[in-house]
Amino acid sequence: MGVNVSVVAIDAGNSKTDVALIGEDGAVLATARGGGFQPPVVGVEAAIDALAAALARAVADLPAPPVLSGHVSACLANADLPVEEAELAAALESRGWGSSVEVRNDTFAILRAGVDEPRGVAVVCGAGINCVGMTPDGRVARFPAIGRISGDWGGGSGLAEEALWWAARAEDGRGEASELARALPRHFGLDSMYGLIEALHRGAIPLTRRHELTPVLFATAEAGDPVAAALVKRQAHEVVAMASVALDRLDLLEEEVPVLLGGSVLAARHPQLNDRIAALLAARAPKAEVRVVTEPPVLGAALLGLDRTGAAPEVHRRLRAVYA
Repeated sequence: MGVNVSVVAIDAGNSKTDVALIGEDGAVLATARGGGFQPPVVGVEAAIDALAAALARAVADLPAPPVLSGHVSACLANADLPVEEAELAAALESRGWGSSVEVRNDTFAILRAGVDEPRGVAVVCGAGINCVGMTPDGRVARFPAIGRISGDWGGGSGLAEEALWWAARAEDGRGEASELARALPRHFGLDSMYGLIEALHRGAIPLTRRHELTPVLFATAEAGDPVAAALVKRQAHEVVAMASVALDRLDLLEEEVPVLLGGSVLAARHPQLNDRIAALLAARAPKAEVRVVTEPPVLGAALLGLDRTGAAPEVHRRLRAVYA
């Protein structure tokens, strides 16, 4: 007798992948973690091979071979457009991991993990920024969220870029004076923005380390620097703009509804950012409940899978209790 797997839940971000095999009763049969999911870098098939490796590790922990005839619920980074979700779903279907497959952007996993029913809005501010909303009747609100060409501003990478821009101009006199001109190079043991610019340009400091500057920006803002504080303020306005538009699209602006905050920038709970978000959103959606998501996104992928299979409420509760 094989082990019946009702849902193969996959949450795959840029840096890591989590897989959970869910039984018909909501039990977590096995879990595994793998590397990041980056089809734009390695190609679709190679990226799915990485998911397959994580799934194989989960399967290896089962007491008997699995019966993979259930539903595959995959919430994937870099699935930013519906056409990309469809392409990735087709690629997953060819692997035969279940009888049905649904691919969503990974922001949906964060939202579903934080709500008891598929109703609400989530804004994720990590390396980038994204927002999605959903209602139980299947309506969704979303944005392309692929950078400046889709109107995005901020996220950890964007904030670091802005901090560098303002710091460079502060040092050479083109812009307003700011402590960022000293704080950013000091983080890397340098004494000037010129030195930091040269180090980044010539590769002495890898460009991938720019994300380290985002906490420096917040610390500088907290210390009272007006330039840094203005960037934090703008990020709060961007988060609220996305959340408000999503709520409006779903006719939820006047409803009691959760607005969930996720991603490394928002999960850090910087008072200047999160408190301002709460205040600004209260003016736009006075009944909204703002909170930071603490549940793991793979739970959201699993719950979305159970929604698709029509699992009973007690199955949802049993699964949620595992991750409580």
